[in-house]
Amino acid sequence: MFVSVKARIYTDATDVYTEVPALLTPAGVLEPLLDYFLYRSHDRSLEWMRKVTRSIRLFLEYLQTNPAEHDTYRLFQNFAQRLYTGTFDRQTGLDRTGLCWSPRSPHDAANIITHLSDLFDWLGEMRPKASAVNPRYAGCAFDRLTDEAAYRYRRSKAFLGHAWAANATASATGHRVRSQRLPKVGSGEPPAFPEKRFEELLSKGFNAAGRHDYRGMLITLLLHGAGFRESEPFHLYVMDVFPDPTNPRQAKVLIHHPRYGDAPSDWSDERGLPRKANRADYLAQRFGLSPRTDLMDRRHAGWKGGMHDAAYYKQAYWFVPEYGEWFLHLWYRYLEQVARIKRDHPFAFINLNRDPLGAMYTIAQYNKAHAAACERIGLTVSKALGTTPHGHRHAYGRRLKNAGIENALIRRFMHHASVDSQDVYTQASTEETLTVL
Repeated sequence: MFVSVKARIYTDATDVYTEVPALLTPAGVLEPLLDYFLYRSHDRSLEWMRKVTRSIRLFLEYLQTNPAEHDTYRLFQNFAQRLYTGTFDRQTGLDRTGLCWSPRSPHDAANIITHLSDLFDWLGEMRPKASAVNPRYAGCAFDRLTDEAAYRYRRSKAFLGHAWAANATASATGHRVRSQRLPKVGSGEPPAFPEKRFEELLSKGFNAAGRHDYRGMLITLLLHGAGFRESEPFHLYVMDVFPDPTNPRQAKVLIHHPRYGDAPSDWSDERGLPRKANRADYLAQRFGLSPRTDLMDRRHAGWKGGMHDAAYYKQAYWFVPEYGEWFLHLWYRYLEQVARIKRDHPFAFINLNRDPLGAMYTIAQYNKAHAAACERIGLTVSKALGTTPHGHRHAYGRRLKNAGIENALIRRFMHHASVDSQDVYTQASTEETLTVL
């Protein structure tokens, strides 16, 4: 009944458009959701938009099965409860509504409630009735203390400082429908890739039937040896890698912001002079493409932000230095593979043996290749065990911490905006904790 689709939004008479997720209902596209995404598109990711779309779809499905409830607040309150309890009758195991919801985890339910509350708050500025779905209330002193603490935390930890509304204030009110709070527990073992198996992963894991997957090795080195986030290597151009002038045996890698990074220096104008443009301009004018952050298909690659080393790129800080030397050696082998393959894009990592040849290599393809590499050397693929791609960033953070690198430098090496962001990557393992007892 409700279908998630991809929409192209034209906001003026030009041919420029914005692609966002959309929700198709029996009455047509849900336009308020499109307005909300256009308003928030400058500071929110595609993944966030997809999650909000899923949340509103669930609410509309629930609304459709409960048309007799006219009190919007009570409707939303019941909806929130069903997220936690599911919709099946406990005695019969049947669900006469047809929703067939199983109980959701508290974390998932809390995210859905938050997504919808934020959406209704925003809609309430233009459509006052929307605010009644999950209204605010004048809480008691303890509630106000909780809301004040939450406000201060969100304000200090805002992912993009400029994205925080200038007129945002700590309100003395809170939402009537709140998510359930679970007792706090330790996060368990840090999900870091096992250091002792890394060299084996490169030499044997990414080697199938005598064929070396240099592309997979290079991406994995960027994650494990330089601490990049999983999506960031997929924005790399071929010209972003070169021998480090201070150590020609080591690679210098600059991963530029997908939109605001400088266009390659070899892109010249009619007079043969380098163009002063960013990468969004370069992609549009040379290849008719948008940055990968804007693509709504398998080619999509996110960009979380954080701190850049210059306007606007993130430099690879190899730790240990040998990883930078390995990278340069493998890079030359990879360039030999791709030298004669035609491409309609400037991205470094491409398809080598599948149709379409030369197309952008995707995160999903790398995840599959990384999992296969882990299994070849006998590792079980699990986020909890650190054997997914993100585990390499955790390994990098812990390696820095165990080497005694000071927090300010760890923040820079991992390109965090806040020094506190490294905490999750540098926590001690159980084994390390026990050694100090």
